[in-house]
Amino acid sequence: MSPRAFDAETRPTPAGKAPAKRAPAKRAPRASKTPAVPANPASRAPRATTRSVRAKRSPARGDRLGSPGTGVLVTGGASGIGRESALALAEVGRPVAVWDVDAEGAEETATLCHDRFGVVSDWTVVDVADSAAVAAEVPPTAAALGSLGGFVHAAGVSGPMSVDFIDDATWDRTLDVNLRAAAMICKELLGPFGEAGPGSAVVLISSIEGLFGSVMLTAYCASKAGVLGVMRSIGQRYAMDGFRVNAVCPGAVVTPMLSPAFEIPGFRQQIEERTPLRRIASPDEIARPVRFLLSEEASFVTGTHLTVDGGMTSVTAI
Repeated sequence: MSPRAFDAETRPTPAGKAPAKRAPAKRAPRASKTPAVPANPASRAPRATTRSVRAKRSPARGDRLGSPGTGVLVTGGASGIGRESALALAEVGRPVAVWDVDAEGAEETATLCHDRFGVVSDWTVVDVADSAAVAAEVPPTAAALGSLGGFVHAAGVSGPMSVDFIDDATWDRTLDVNLRAAAMICKELLGPFGEAGPGSAVVLISSIEGLFGSVMLTAYCASKAGVLGVMRSIGQRYAMDGFRVNAVCPGAVVTPMLSPAFEIPGFRQQIEERTPLRRIASPDEIARPVRFLLSEEASFVTGTHLTVDGGMTSVTAI
């Protein structure tokens, strides 16, 4: 077994310790720019256990939300919307691969997917702004899951800075992670999606800031608006092969990205008062629409975005 994968039959245990739910703590994660390659390529074979996972799925999970049953890559899966998306997909039986720069969080998400739902799960450290690392990691990720027919781009940085103080580094990092990575990963997935077949789908996480402006988020607004443009363009290309591409535009969500803003006196109350549902979303409330868009339930939905903001933008600009 590859040290980073969790299959449906075996839960790896650290040497000398009693069996536990977590994976071995001593595993060395892949570096973002120089992914490690096993000395023996055949060592990847045990990871491809998708068939056994599918056979064990209960009738309750055998609905269209879990179809197609191909594996899904989730970037930014160590926390927030990415983690909850991975868990929501695992809940309906889909194998999941987690990419993140946070090794501990990525491993934890993969372990949760495996231990709670018995699916094949995989994790590795990847900086999605590094296009070479992305290209190198897609093939082993597809091999780990047995198939790769879904993609959720939840990796993101906020780059909180107004135009008064914006600098090249903040601008470049924000657009590289939020926007360029979305396009580059979709480019690399054409091959695996072709093998997985029609029904493969992508969900890019945009934002209501992609629809409206926000004075302190110049680069973030640009990146999330760009995600919508990229989604429409890639959606047309992917449709030629029977694949779908959509975006989700969340409003205020309780995530690590937004948590610093909640420490500002009155900020949370202000957001809640401007939201018709009078509350902030939890990440799982974004993950469920993501799961829907990846499933056969959304088989004729492509090239569009779904706003999930508690009604905020239906009554006012942000």
